[in-house]
Amino acid sequence: MKQLLQCVTLLFSLVVFSQDIKGTELLDKAIAYHDPEGNWETFSDSLKITMQIPEKEIIDNCINIDLPNTFFSVKTKVGDDIAEYIINKDSVTIVFNGDKNPSEAILKANKLSKDRALLYKNYYTYLYGLPMKLKDEGTIIHEKVESKTFKGKSYLVLKATYDKSVGKDTWYFYFNKSTYAMEVYQFFHDESKNDGEYILLFDEKVISNIKMPKIRVWYMNKDDKHLGTDILN
Repeated sequence: MKQLLQCVTLLFSLVVFSQDIKGTELLDKAIAYHDPEGNWETFSDSLKITMQIPEKEIIDNCINIDLPNTFFSVKTKVGDDIAEYIINKDSVTIVFNGDKNPSEAILKANKLSKDRALLYKNYYTYLYGLPMKLKDEGTIIHEKVESKTFKGKSYLVLKATYDKSVGKDTWYFYFNKSTYAMEVYQFFHDESKNDGEYILLFDEKVISNIKMPKIRVWYMNKDDKHLGTDILN
């Protein structure tokens, strides 16, 4: 009987806690788990990422992020071709198969552009900087935290939207109820249409003392179609 009462008390406390915790508090706990030393703001390291997309060639990416010096580069190998974007402050350099000044025809044929370079920079620094990037200006953290079951597991779920100048998508971040590790995230362009994607996160790799997801598996919200898998090597 005593053990039963203890279990009931523990369960009740967990339910109450999940209802009482605010969004900003949950975010702080998640950041404390992933980046306990606060290293993201001065992050300067490299990431090697293998992308596996159904029915396409494997893509190998070598990425360098140096936040203090406003430097970013990504070198992508697909088959025999190697494309590289280098962003040094406001300067953007595009290199294709060693050519530092590729022709417009080569740029067009391989879909290379300065806009795409900036897109890659924002993409990689955002996803691998999560959940710390949710502290960025223009991010709106909703204080109501929900307890949801997703793919058979119960999570604390944080909702984030953005100022119009930053973005229009609605994001949900799913955190482990015990450790506050980020294990799933999901976004919608228009939630009423169930569009967008969800990403399952497996395992972790520690880089610069930051716990980052080692494997990310991407799916469509509407039909669970598998879009691809990223592996942090």
